[in-house]
Amino acid sequence: MTTSRRTFIVRSLAAGTALAGARLVDAAPAASPVTESDPQGAALGFKLNTVKVDQAKYPKHAAAQHCANCTLYQGKPGAASGPCAIFIGKTVPAKGWCSAWVKKA
Repeated sequence: MTTSRRTFIVRSLAAGTALAGARLVDAAPAASPVTESDPQGAALGFKLNTVKVDQAKYPKHAAAQHCANCTLYQGKPGAASGPCAIFIGKTVPAKGWCSAWVKKA
């Protein structure tokens, strides 16, 4: 079986591109977790655990509200933490809470 020079070059370029792409994915930095002292987190009353929310300050908060059942939470079901649409580039704990909480449909 003969391979033309053109076929060899195209396949070589495709393989090189695939390897370079795999290296970029591996090199992507992990998202950092949001902290309660984070300026955006503090502004939204973010807590690492929903049971620590100040009920006097946030009277609409309910114990059953947590990041994992919020519409903005983008983590996988059952995961300990995941990305949030509010905190771009950061992760939140599934048991966390902030005043932007919206019930997941």
